[in-house]
Amino acid sequence: MDDEQRKEDETTEGQEPQDEGDGAAGPVSDTSSSPTGEDPASSPPAAESAEESPSEEVADEGSSEEGGAEESSEEAPVAEEPVAEEAAPEPKAEEKKKDVIPGADLEPILVEPDKPELSAEEKARLEAEEEEKARREAELAGTDDPDAAAATRAPAKLDKGARFLATGKRKNAIARVTLLPGNGKIEINKRSIEEFFPRPLHQTMVKQPLTVSGYEGNVDVRVRVHGGGIGGQAGAIRHGVARALTEIDSELRGDLKRRGFLTRDARVKERRKAGLKKARKRPQFSKR
Repeated sequence: MDDEQRKEDETTEGQEPQDEGDGAAGPVSDTSSSPTGEDPASSPPAAESAEESPSEEVADEGSSEEGGAEESSEEAPVAEEPVAEEAAPEPKAEEKKKDVIPGADLEPILVEPDKPELSAEEKARLEAEEEEKARREAELAGTDDPDAAAATRAPAKLDKGARFLATGKRKNAIARVTLLPGNGKIEINKRSIEEFFPRPLHQTMVKQPLTVSGYEGNVDVRVRVHGGGIGGQAGAIRHGVARALTEIDSELRGDLKRRGFLTRDARVKERRKAGLKKARKRPQFSKR
């Protein structure tokens, strides 16, 4: 009896682990029936897979961030496109420059035509003409005459209301001169002498008779002049001033006459004749 009970106990003890194995085998058989056919022992638990999935997502996010950083780093040169767009107007400026005529802002350079070389005789003639011209201007200014600057005698005293009139002529210019007691003011056509005659040569011509006679600074001169040119009017005024001075003091006539201030200069440009180029210049005659 005891042996039979032991066998039963052994059988029951052996069946319990089988039941456990059978219970465990249930899910195994289910997994084996799964289409994947993977071994349940090799497949990880659900918790582990759940834990691993966030890490993979983080890894994916990290990779995506790295990829974004790489893309941003690669896209960095693309950010320079606006700069290129800003520099785009340069071609327009070049186009505008093309419209401008090249060299328009440069100053023109006058190129004198090549003149033929003059011979020694022609050079000597031109130099002589320049010297003669300078000498004449110096004579008109009274620089060559040492006595021109100094008066030969003291000026006469004039009454307060005295007036001396005279008329001077040169070429086609006519000047009516009036001398009054004063301090040397010269008025021509109601303008000052500096304004009417800008050139110092003409101013000197007008003042020559006053300087020679010593009346410069002692009388005022009023002139009305018309006709002719600037040079002719200056000569006419000088002629009229010299004649008016002889009315003040007759003894001045010799000095003024000797210097030619009382002689009317009747030289006038000769008129042009018909068929000629100038007064006497003729066209060249051709025999054939």
